[in-house]
Amino acid sequence: MPEFLDPVAGFGVTFKAMFKKRLTEQYPEEKKPTAPRFHGRHQLNRHPDGLEKCVGCELCAWACPADAIYVEGADNTDEERYSPGERYGRVYQINYLRCILCGLCVEACPTRALTMTNEYELADRTRESLIYTKEELLVGLEDGMVAAPHAMHPGTDETDYYRGLVTEAAPGTVTQPRTTGGEPEAEDDVVAAPVRPGVDAEVHK
Repeated sequence: MPEFLDPVAGFGVTFKAMFKKRLTEQYPEEKKPTAPRFHGRHQLNRHPDGLEKCVGCELCAWACPADAIYVEGADNTDEERYSPGERYGRVYQINYLRCILCGLCVEACPTRALTMTNEYELADRTRESLIYTKEELLVGLEDGMVAAPHAMHPGTDETDYYRGLVTEAAPGTVTQPRTTGGEPEAEDDVVAAPVRPGVDAEVHK
């Protein structure tokens, strides 16, 4: 094609696009449904009786390529039990300024405690509000559940929970008094993921 026709060809693309039907999405009033397996915000799941599935193993944090997850485990006791196992996740944080929603953390979780939802609206105005804590990630209680901490279903062990043999809390199950609360007791205990040079510098200005 001769060089003097190059501008004409460019305008041809412009005019062709001018007469196409415009596609305007009325977001956020009308939200487009996501795919069923869309990778969105995480959630921490519970067993059918209300005990938490997370055992504080930290495998999700090790698998995360963006260092977006911080986990601190603690031991369960008969007086204060949060999960069927020996340990539970006392502190659980996900930094959504770093998270790339790849799902590798979900693949690494041995108890299916961590899964991903279809929620994608994660924008906010401050860095602190985008560090989700365990309280924000833990799913709510459903019928048949009792809020942790509480005793395991009588006559069962950890294996019975993972086999799905426990379907609801036993009659008379009550929430135990909290001494650790499952969360840091003081605001100073909240630990953010360490800053990496050249990655988070703009965020901390």
